Amino acid sequence: MDLVYGNGVLFIQHLQNNYRECQDFLNFMSAVGDPRNIFSIYFPLWFHLSHNVGTKMIWVAVIGDWFNLIFKWIMFGQRPYWWVHETHLYRNYSFPHLEQFPITCETGPGNPSGHAMGSSCVWYVMITSALNFTRPKSTVAAMQSFQRFRVLRSCLWLAFWVIQISVCISRVFIATHFPHQVILGLLAGILVAEAFDHIPSVYNASLKVYVQTNVFLFSFAVCFYLILKSIDVDLLWSVSKAKKWCANPDWIHLDTTPFAGLVRNLGALFGLGVAVNSQLFIQSCKGKNGYKTRFKLMCVTATLTSLQLYDLIKVPTHTEVLFYGLSFCKSASVPLGVVAVIPYGVHLLIGEEDRKLS
Repeated sequence: MDLVYGNGVLFIQHLQNNYRECQDFLNFMSAVGDPRNIFSIYFPLWFHLSHNVGTKMIWVAVIGDWFNLIFKWIMFGQRPYWWVHETHLYRNYSFPHLEQFPITCETGPGNPSGHAMGSSCVWYVMITSALNFTRPKSTVAAMQSFQRFRVLRSCLWLAFWVIQISVCISRVFIATHFPHQVILGLLAGILVAEAFDHIPSVYNASLKVYVQTNVFLFSFAVCFYLILKSIDVDLLWSVSKAKKWCANPDWIHLDTTPFAGLVRNLGALFGLGVAVNSQLFIQSCKGKNGYKTRFKLMCVTATLTSLQLYDLIKVPTHTEVLFYGLSFCKSASVPLGVVAVIPYGVHLLIGEEDRKLS
């Protein structure tokens, strides 16, 4: 692997030395690929456009990130910003310099890339869903309609690949991933999203199914961790390396640790399960107002605004157990608010306005 890592370092240096003027854009694309944006931006927009797409998006994001965690624990992937300091490949001469940035110091293993995997699986869901909405329904539709659809399909897939390649390059540029790690993450994300096209049962899953899935995912991850720990294999080995070689200790964040992502995702899945099986959701989104354009626009506006404000609330990090517990609750409250609480409030508001008008 040293040869692969060494060539990856050369590529990172090439990007950092020759594309410095693109730093702001690449940092922005890294933020675009942040899995946390799935719950605060993409999910609220799509859920009120199509409940099935929004539901599928959460399932794909959570299962995809869970697989990403397991793959990372199995593959023991290094990250560039610490590997250059510890490898023996450069023992006969000075190690190459890689610049670090405030978003460089991820603490989990590097392979496959979580940003690349999360971005590709969610954007794959969005692109395929958009194409399904715009696909001509009738076989006797005018040829012009099919031509417009083919143009739209080409444009959307071009946009998909431009976004994914930009996210991948951004993660390599900041020296948090090697090139092969983002490529593997990109492909794995597409496979996970494609697999959920053949699992329609998630659209109408009961709360029991959500709870059982949560218990299985959490139990498997914890048991896997404890079994390997019992044979002296520390799956949190990467955290100490990140703390040792990160250029600025303030760039180390607890929410980038392996278990932080697991807890965050399980909280979101649990919150979705409670929300879609609640009476608030049935009375608002499934009621007569749920099909009105005004209702959907008001829900989207209210949820996006609320979530941006909600994101300003930071979970305390001085105690890990408290941090994980509060992270679970905070993540669970996001889909609960998006799917049930806010739509029900909008439903009551519209009903009150209708009564005044009548």
